[in-house]
Amino acid sequence: MSQSEAPVVIGWREWLALPDLGIPAIKAKIDTGARTSAIHSFELQTVVEAGQEFAVFSVHPIQDNKDVCVICRAPVKDRRIVRDSGGHEEERIFIETLIKLPDRQWRAEFSLTSRENMSFRMLLGRTSMVAGGILVNPSLSFTQGRELSDSYNEATGQTQ
Repeated sequence: MSQSEAPVVIGWREWLALPDLGIPAIKAKIDTGARTSAIHSFELQTVVEAGQEFAVFSVHPIQDNKDVCVICRAPVKDRRIVRDSGGHEEERIFIETLIKLPDRQWRAEFSLTSRENMSFRMLLGRTSMVAGGILVNPSLSFTQGRELSDSYNEATGQTQ
């Protein structure tokens, strides 16, 4: 985000796109209590090509829908210990990818972890919010619209 851009106000949950990962839409919880952002991932593997380590993983971007699966690939940026909301620590792989809203896009770091039992497949933490010039109004939801979720309707025959 350039310094001339005004902050974008979003709600506590929003539909976002992660185009570099091939994810046209994912519903994210906007969590100012979390420092880092996380993406639901499973079947996580790493491969080394030409001296660069890549994470290869699968994502079910729609909660409670295993019919939609996206296989993603991204360079590994880091490995760090992360403490979850229950106080449990685990080492996670971090990647950097593009986040897209209808009127804003920016790059941010994400940890890869299983969010299978969580209500949201993605958590947008405050470090990513700062990077994107995002302000949160917790009384709002889906301020950026729900149009991104339409990208799955044809594939699944379901509405989100």
